[in-house]
Amino acid sequence: MRFGKTLRQSVYAPWKENYIDYGKLKSILREDHDDDDEPWTEDDENRFCDEIFNTQLEKVARFQEEKVKGLRERADAAFDKLKGLSTTEDGKPKPKSDADVQPLKDLESELDNITNEVKQLQKYSNLNYTGFLKIIKKHDRKRGDRYKIRPMMQVSLSKRPFNSEQAYSPMLNKLSLMYFAIRQQLEENGPAEAYPLDPDSQAETHNGERYTAHKFWVHPDNLLEVKTYILRRLPNLVYSQQAAKEVDGNEDPTITSLYFDSAKFPLYSKKVEREGEASSLRLRWYGQLSSKPDIFLEQKVLHENGSSEEHKFVIKEKYIKPFIDGEYKMEKSVQKMERQGQSAKDVEEFQSTADAIQEFIQQNKLEPLIRANYVRTAFQKPGDDRVRISIDTDIAFIREDTLDRSRPCRDPQDWHRTDIDNGDMTYPFKNINQSEVSRFPYAVLEIKLKEDSNRKRPGWVQDLIGSHLVHPSPRFSKFVHGVASLFEDYVNRLPFWLSDLDTDIRKDPQVAFEEEEERRALRAENEQVVGSFLGTKLGSYKPSKSSPVAKSYLSERVAAESAAAAASPRPETAVNGENGGAAEEGRRDYGTLSSIFPGFSLSKYAKARRAREAAAAMPEGVVEPTEWIKNSGPLQIEPKVWLANERTFLRWQHICVLLGGLAISLYTAAGKGTVAEWMGIGYILIAVFSGCWGYYTLHWRRSMIVARSGKDFDSMVGPLVISGALMLALVLNFVFAYRAAFGKGGNGGGGNEGHDGNTTLFVGDL
Repeated sequence: MRFGKTLRQSVYAPWKENYIDYGKLKSILREDHDDDDEPWTEDDENRFCDEIFNTQLEKVARFQEEKVKGLRERADAAFDKLKGLSTTEDGKPKPKSDADVQPLKDLESELDNITNEVKQLQKYSNLNYTGFLKIIKKHDRKRGDRYKIRPMMQVSLSKRPFNSEQAYSPMLNKLSLMYFAIRQQLEENGPAEAYPLDPDSQAETHNGERYTAHKFWVHPDNLLEVKTYILRRLPNLVYSQQAAKEVDGNEDPTITSLYFDSAKFPLYSKKVEREGEASSLRLRWYGQLSSKPDIFLEQKVLHENGSSEEHKFVIKEKYIKPFIDGEYKMEKSVQKMERQGQSAKDVEEFQSTADAIQEFIQQNKLEPLIRANYVRTAFQKPGDDRVRISIDTDIAFIREDTLDRSRPCRDPQDWHRTDIDNGDMTYPFKNINQSEVSRFPYAVLEIKLKEDSNRKRPGWVQDLIGSHLVHPSPRFSKFVHGVASLFEDYVNRLPFWLSDLDTDIRKDPQVAFEEEEERRALRAENEQVVGSFLGTKLGSYKPSKSSPVAKSYLSERVAAESAAAAASPRPETAVNGENGGAAEEGRRDYGTLSSIFPGFSLSKYAKARRAREAAAAMPEGVVEPTEWIKNSGPLQIEPKVWLANERTFLRWQHICVLLGGLAISLYTAAGKGTVAEWMGIGYILIAVFSGCWGYYTLHWRRSMIVARSGKDFDSMVGPLVISGALMLALVLNFVFAYRAAFGKGGNGGGGNEGHDGNTTLFVGDL
């Protein structure tokens, strides 16, 4: 189906005038003129660019921004209504009555209206985003000989992230909490879940256990740091020969997933549009197919509430094609299970799963369409599945379709590409047509947390999720991304995360910390309101101290509210923060040595900050923290820190030995020369000071390291004293040598008498 027809069928009637005018852009582009003899001039190009950038893009972005603002205001108003409703008296639940229930039902109806409009706005954003990319592709294909504007459009779209899910996350989080609170009161048997689901995560079911999945992108520059951070908490999961026959435990396994769909891409469309009961189907195996690994046929179903479940079974390679064609019903596997004495329930469950998947294939006319190949590194404690982490790298997507019958990528009589599997090709797959390959530029990190009664995350996991090392992409799907990147001409909806591929996902550590701190504080504030409404406590929040220039949004808000209440006493709050200038200075020094050792920074910002720190007094009611969070826990110091301190000490001792050797040589060779003796003594004193200073700085810096002090490690006293003393000695030595040479020439004497005369002259001069 052409995109223009899809756009007309998908328009939300109340917003009809605010969609991209795709027909007008095609008319300006003269797309419908097959025999276009009229040349495309610079005026035509200016007209097209002005229409798409200054008119259509601005119209869509402005409308989306206004709607998001309006929806946020409606959500905040609903939240204020919830604050005004009370379900407790003196900390105890009130008995329900019709007068209490009706306002809750009205509020739930308002939330339904807001949620439905959010869904429509997401579809609106996605449809317009796809339209801009489609028309730009048409332009570059038809008029790209002289003008290519796709890069400029990608930059413009990245500056107006109306297709990004991050714009909706805070609002969805607030709606989720309000739904949770209302349903707690309206449902007699209690809600299905004990706690509202985080909009930035997905619920999954594996082997009857429920998990919360979080997905992120990791830039290659941050990949090693992420892996080492995880390895400190979780061991690397070693795959056995049974799990992957060619993996010997020394290397991470290569995983191949072969995804199914049909020529009209119905599975892809349902996943992109987030329709209820959206399914994906794939064949998955570890290592090379030539090593005869176990092959899993898996169906993943995504429910409307955001949760998902998976059904799978093992199938032999020779039975895959007959099973897809409906000629084989897994009879031999069932017979084998019966011979092994497995229970009738297990056999029946296996047969029902196989029949359901086969029926699903036949009804939707599915066939292998795209291959995803990647290397997986997994982390998990043996026997403990509460935290499961995987990192997928070297991700490549390869076409496996037969859509073009004249030039199929795969033999229609086979279920996979034999040129890849028989040739044992590996990443980056340079031996096949490069137009059939798409390589993903980042690694994909997935964290699965087993749900418990309070759904509390481990602290180190929370720190990783909120750090600058990862870029959240909660709805990312390899299947969806592979189709969008390789079959762009065949589909009329594109996923929202494509715009993020054109931006640098790396972040400043301090900025990322402050954003996560504010996000957590806002969520904690919402949870506090809902908890007071229900008469319970939801979650917990403590301002983090992990950054010396971090701001705690919640702490500042509580302090401001406390100051406004004159009657109540002012709480003593330990503030761990700096003003905006310090944060700005931290951002300026990011990536330099001064960001690691602040005392090394000699910039005007650092000097001004030190002056403020020295002169500033703590505000009334605020006390200085007794211990930073970075100072808590066992002492862990990297060896290079100790070695750097010892290396500095050895340098000072080297200077001491050199000066001492020079001083002893002067003193012993002086003979009766009184000046030379005094110069030797002076150099000895400088050498002694150098040795003592090195010993002092060794122990002084060692004590600072052990105490995890944030003070400066540099000290200018010792080097200045030694430099000044050496300079003075050298000047005096030159002066005396000059006078000795001048006196010898003036007296005209020689031998021992002249020498005695010179000595007498030096002593008299001194």
